[in-house]
Amino acid sequence: MSTSSLDQKQYFNYIGGEWVSAADGRASENLDPANGQLLGYFPRSAQVDVDRAVAAARAAWRDWRLTPAPKRGEILYRVGMLLTERKEEIARALTSEMGKVLVEARGDVQEGIDMAFYMAGEGRRLMGAIVPSELPNKAAYGVREPIGVVACITPWNFPVAIPSWKSMAALIAGNTVVFKPATDTPLSAVKLVEVFADAGLPPGVLNLVAGTGPEVGMPLVSHPDVAAISFTGSNQVGRDVNVEAARQLKRVTLELGGKNAIIVMDDADLDLALDGIIWSAFGTTGQRCTACSRLIVQKGVRAQLEERLLERMASLRLGHGLEATTDVGPVINAGQRDRIHSYMAVATGEGAHILAGGEAARDGDLAHGTFYKPTLLGGVQPQMRVAREEIFGPVLSVIEIESLEEAIAVNNDTPYGLSSSIFTSNVNTAEVAKRDLASGIVYVNAGTIGAEIQLPFGGVRGTGNGHREAGLGALEFFTEWKAIYVDYSGRLQRAQID
Repeated sequence: MSTSSLDQKQYFNYIGGEWVSAADGRASENLDPANGQLLGYFPRSAQVDVDRAVAAARAAWRDWRLTPAPKRGEILYRVGMLLTERKEEIARALTSEMGKVLVEARGDVQEGIDMAFYMAGEGRRLMGAIVPSELPNKAAYGVREPIGVVACITPWNFPVAIPSWKSMAALIAGNTVVFKPATDTPLSAVKLVEVFADAGLPPGVLNLVAGTGPEVGMPLVSHPDVAAISFTGSNQVGRDVNVEAARQLKRVTLELGGKNAIIVMDDADLDLALDGIIWSAFGTTGQRCTACSRLIVQKGVRAQLEERLLERMASLRLGHGLEATTDVGPVINAGQRDRIHSYMAVATGEGAHILAGGEAARDGDLAHGTFYKPTLLGGVQPQMRVAREEIFGPVLSVIEIESLEEAIAVNNDTPYGLSSSIFTSNVNTAEVAKRDLASGIVYVNAGTIGAEIQLPFGGVRGTGNGHREAGLGALEFFTEWKAIYVDYSGRLQRAQID
């Protein structure tokens, strides 16, 4: 069976090296959020499909874990090359189902390319530890071993990059994977898995099961043959995943929400700061876990920065992400658009002011999609809900502060702690901020988005559970340590006794 039936736009799961329908034949529509056009029908899978995928992954693990890591890396190199060749095709499909503008979609795919080459290289390292033994004629060292079958449950906002972060680290370490994509972005998942299949990944090593969280996600989490779960999504669902995984003492990594802030001091380069703010707040229509949703501004420049920001926002053009003139695409679906709008009443009810936007965009062709106008809220206080809760849309709250100390305190006083940024021309101010901003990522004179794959990605407090994705931190999660002792003394030696 092929990947899709073009006449019917029917797509399939990928289990054990075969493209197959859901066992009960159910399927769900996938629509373009910019215009409501049908992109295809995708499996609405259930427990039986999960069981089949996990069984395939478990069977494949026996050989995959014994495949030399450099050989596993060679397959990832081929994945990287195929992603490079198909970058434009995949990016256009991604834009059509998720909504981000094409240049950002290309960047999404580029992260997959970067991760493929990075993790392929780790196939010749996967470093362990050689340490001296306390006893003579005895060797002591540690090696990394794969965990087993890993469930990768991913969100819709980065439907190529985030699955790449998770799956490629898991695969190079010798694990097998069952991949559950977001219900809003299954087409990108199919395109990504096609690349792995065409690169020669053995059957069963990577399996794709499309469907909802309750019908696929949680059955994966609770499946007794799934050894670890890597989840990116909302805090509420992340807590449920964590609780269910804990029942079986499973390893789980959670990448959850953010309430990120850009701090602008009086001595900042305002032109540079404006560029960083616009990109961080309204790039990907604010639908990034690293998006800037709080603008913490020192009193001396607050009014000027606000005025200039409103001018820049007025020039932002909404439209389909495939159109070259578009700056801001749609939000992912009508439910999310309505949720964003519900915060406008919350903001005004608490005393904030809507300075721009604050409503859905329904003019002309925009009426056919799920667009929301870039929004600026003024007069926001740190304890307001709009300053503490993740809205996940193109909404930016301005908070005025007097000093660096106050700015840092406001930045840190949030349930989240993913990404923080400060704009300043004072090196001493920058050093204090780097030390005291309590978040997993800190930027100086740059926005809050744009992490690179060679460094660990993640945050503190409610942003996650302490694990990291990308970089070497990902390999820590996807491997177990085994300590090995080889005694060649020819006699029994007792550690801590002899």
